[in-house]
Amino acid sequence: MYLHLGQNTVVPEADIIGVFDLDNTTSSHITRKFLSDAERYGQLQSISEELPRSFIVCCDGSEQKVLLSQLSPQTLYNRAKIKL
Repeated sequence: MYLHLGQNTVVPEADIIGVFDLDNTTSSHITRKFLSDAERYGQLQSISEELPRSFIVCCDGSEQKVLLSQLSPQTLYNRAKIKL
């Protein structure tokens, strides 16, 4: 199955490692460093021009991607749950 992350972006659910709330997790210096490193290595991708509310960590084989989405983690959870 696939999960629609917004703005015509879909990823296979099997590739998703985690969905994280941007407001709650960026208070940690470890998370900020993770996102900074992802940006430095070209793994960070914003899928919307709007203010991001969540980030999704995906692994496609050996390649890791971090996607910034304007959708909340709860919305993404509900979208994934509907398909079950």
